[in-house]
Amino acid sequence: MLSPAAVAARILAIGILVLIIASVPVAIDISLPLFLAAMAVLGIAATGLFGAESDAGAAAASAVGTVITPKMREERYSRAYSAAVNVASASAGMLIPPSNTFMVYSLVSSTSIAALFRAGVEPGLLWILACVIVGTWLARKENHKRSQVHPTFAQAIIVLWRAVPSLLMIVIVVGGILADWFTPTESVEIAVVYCLFLGFIYRTIKVTDLPDILLKATRTTSIVMLLIAVSAALSWVMAFAKIPQMIADALLSVSDSKIIISLLIGTVMDPTPAISIFLPVVTELGVDPVHLGTMIVMNLSVGVITPPVGNALFLGSQVAGLRVEAEIKSLWPYLVAIILALFVVVFVPQISIWLPTTMGLMRE
Repeated sequence: MLSPAAVAARILAIGILVLIIASVPVAIDISLPLFLAAMAVLGIAATGLFGAESDAGAAAASAVGTVITPKMREERYSRAYSAAVNVASASAGMLIPPSNTFMVYSLVSSTSIAALFRAGVEPGLLWILACVIVGTWLARKENHKRSQVHPTFAQAIIVLWRAVPSLLMIVIVVGGILADWFTPTESVEIAVVYCLFLGFIYRTIKVTDLPDILLKATRTTSIVMLLIAVSAALSWVMAFAKIPQMIADALLSVSDSKIIISLLIGTVMDPTPAISIFLPVVTELGVDPVHLGTMIVMNLSVGVITPPVGNALFLGSQVAGLRVEAEIKSLWPYLVAIILALFVVVFVPQISIWLPTTMGLMRE
């Protein structure tokens, strides 16, 4: 296990760079060429994809929501429906590599980051699939008309080709790590340079914009690092006082289900500090560390879109100009589907461990 200082130092380097990656695509607006499909499904895919790049459900709900929500309104989707689509898929990217949350778990638990990245792919896609099924069902139920835009095959190929440069950023980060070409920190450094290169090529970002991008990333990182620093110190104090054992006994007296315990944690804390503080508690349940990491991240991702600290939930309502109460009313079908997917991931470990096992990163 790494010391809190070592964990904080590595997370700081990775975190700042990941947040810069999250800021640059918003500045250069590389997502606009993708809007030539059904808005609901496209919104889910776009939010999940951006969440994978930024690893922040709130950032995905805010950044993608500001673009996709007006487009959905133009297609005559209701405001509540648009907000629910945006929020429901916001946290899916936290499971899809590159995932800073998985990096935090890897550093805290000394688990292989390559195995965790591979383990999160299928649960993340399952989350997105659940949202697509519910979104399509609700669109049919509410008699939404099909998109008024009907691109030809040639136009679709052109749009796909224009999207390739932005998609290559994910290939660089994930592929480089999985192929052991470079470390997670080095991969995001390369991704930052590549993302800035795209901005200059597209002529949508200037050198004078860099201070604002860096300042925004630094501010967000400062908040996250403050939480991690406090949680690391608190984790040491709790371990010294044997508080995790007492918390484990208290939680297990309520339920011996790992999914219930993780959901309770996820509803009252953000994922990063929750992993640092409660990992010793959940580890006592005796689950495979890779499967445990996937389960914890997916459980905590649900907390990002649920009260009382669902940052993506509140940001989504602000983006849509809608009250949170009305948003939750439209969101609950997605939550049911996501929680069902969560049960599948928890009770069918093969979904998480099949890919890393097949690729020789862990033993059965």
